[in-house]
Amino acid sequence: MNKVILIGRLTRDPEVRYSQGENSTAIARFTLAVDRRFRRAGETQEADFIGCVAFGKQAEFVEKYFKQGMKMVAVGRIQTGSYTNKDGQKVYTTDVVAEEIEFAESKGSQGDSGFQNNGFHRESRPEPSAAMGDGFMNIPDGIDEELPFN
Repeated sequence: MNKVILIGRLTRDPEVRYSQGENSTAIARFTLAVDRRFRRAGETQEADFIGCVAFGKQAEFVEKYFKQGMKMVAVGRIQTGSYTNKDGQKVYTTDVVAEEIEFAESKGSQGDSGFQNNGFHRESRPEPSAAMGDGFMNIPDGIDEELPFN
C-alpha cells in the first residue's frame, strides 16, 4: 500500500500550469513544510519540506483557495520518476501526488478567505452544546437525509 497523509504549511503560493492539448488539465506544484515530531541530538532542522503535485479539480481547488503560509491536509501517494535534464544528466524525482486536499485550520486562524470546507458552509454547522458538557454536538432534527450512513 502506498498512502501518505501530510499536514503542513505552504512554503509559497502554489505554482499552477495547464497541460497542452485538447483536454488541458491543471497541474499544481507546491511544497509543504511539515513539522517533525522529534528531533535527533544536534539536529537543527525542525521541519521537512515535501514536494507535492495535484492534478485536475484538486489542482484548481489549490490554485483558488490556498496561499503561502496556509495549513493544508494532503492525502495521496508517493511517486518516483526520472528525466534527463538539458545537460544530459539523469535526475531522479520523488513527489507526493495529492489526491485529496483539505483545509487544516479554520477561517479565523488564517484570516477570512471565504472558503467552504467539505461542502458545508461554516455558518450552517451546528455548534457544540454547552449545556451537555460532554464535548459532543447535537445533531439537528431533519439532517438524517444528508448523512451518508444510517
